[in-house]
Order: sequence, then structure tokens, then C-alpha cells
Amino acid sequence: MSARDATAALIARYYAAFNAGDNDAMLACLSEDVAHDINQGGRQRGKAAFRDFLAHMDRCYRERLTDIVVMTSPDGARAAAEFVVHGAYLTTDEGLPPATGQTYVLPAGAFFEIRDGLIARVSVHYNLADWIAQVGG
Repeated sequence: MSARDATAALIARYYAAFNAGDNDAMLACLSEDVAHDINQGGRQRGKAAFRDFLAHMDRCYRERLTDIVVMTSPDGARAAAEFVVHGAYLTTDEGLPPATGQTYVLPAGAFFEIRDGLIARVSVHYNLADWIAQVGG
């Protein structure tokens, strides 16, 4: 398997785990020192921080992704994914509008750095103003 194909398969596993709600399988795709750039937020480092982030997301949101398209560099060192987030806002997240179970559909994307067959960086991007408008903020 080429490096490009291996990276595409890694990203596909990562998102399949996301849609299955399998946080352990998601974490298995990450390097120990993974850098996670949160949309319009800071950078977190390491699997422990990512595990905490996933627990927070599970508490506040229920999401699934559709129309996932993965693009990779020829050497497999970089990848990007575009997708549509279908979600429900379950519990109020700090600094955001009150949650009442509102649903939303939001285009989003992510950029990845791959090292030694694992995701070493994931940077997620979506339009926060669009999300706030959809949940009634």
C-alpha cells in the first residue's frame, strides 16, 4: 500500500470511529503527542487532552458526519477532509447559547499531519457564526 493510500485509510478509520461513537478507536489513530487545533480556539497537545475533549463533546453534542471526502498529499504526510456535520446540541457549552436539543447541519473540514502512520496534528474548521445562528444564538 502506498503512503498516500495508507493515510487515506487512516483518516477513513478515524471518521468511521467518530461516526460509531468509538472514542478508543479514534484515539488509536493518534500519536501520543498529537496536536489538536480546536475551531476558533487554542491548541491542545497529547492523547489525554484529546480524550478529555471527546468526553466534553459527547456531553454537549451528538454528531455524525456525512459526505466525507479525504484528500492526501502524494507522500501521505498531509491530508484534508471535507464533510457535513449533522448534530444536536444537548447540554449548554460554556460561552455558547443555551442548549435545548437544537439540531444543526454544518459544512466543516479538517487538516491533518501524519507521522509514523498516525495522526500527529488535526486542525478542525467550521463557521461558528453559522452554527450559532442555527441553534438560535
